[in-house]
Amino acid sequence: MTLRNTPTDIDIHPLLAGRWSPRAYSDQAVAHSQVLSLLEAARWAPSAYNAQPWRFVVFEKAVDLDAFNRAFATLIPFNQSWNTNAQVLFAVLTDTQTAKGTLNATAGYDAGAAAMALLLEAHARGLAAHAMSGIDAAAFRDAFAIPARYEVLTMISVAHHGDPQSLPTPLNEREMAPRVRLSVNEFAHFGAWRE
Repeated sequence: MTLRNTPTDIDIHPLLAGRWSPRAYSDQAVAHSQVLSLLEAARWAPSAYNAQPWRFVVFEKAVDLDAFNRAFATLIPFNQSWNTNAQVLFAVLTDTQTAKGTLNATAGYDAGAAAMALLLEAHARGLAAHAMSGIDAAAFRDAFAIPARYEVLTMISVAHHGDPQSLPTPLNEREMAPRVRLSVNEFAHFGAWRE
């Protein structure tokens, strides 16, 4: 595992402080049992009314290379450039309808919670995982005949950690750069909204 110590302003659990989105992957296969563990973590995410609207379409390079390559082709070129060693792709979708056929207003939020659970489980298992918005959702929908009620949200790539020196210089620099976040005071409003 590649550790990145995060300089948090306030102490938080090491699992959260250590999770990051690496791009340096090795070409070592990820075991199917590990893939199932990541999905099990996602399974137990919270959701409004326990609707569990998340759906994952899973592509394992070692299991079905053709399907993996078809999913890989829907990534934007930049994401393709650094994902050559990715071993698993998880397309994250959400069911936009409730059981009654009405709009599920929290579907995206709930699917995001499931995706975060998957990312944290990957980190806890020493795997590298990176969520990407850079996916051609329409192309993915066409390639895999996704019904209209499901929204394609993101793609998560998973692999074993690789050597950052294997990345092109600009990406290697980003890989090694300090992690930066807004301060709590920049996004949290206590007692009332403030500009």
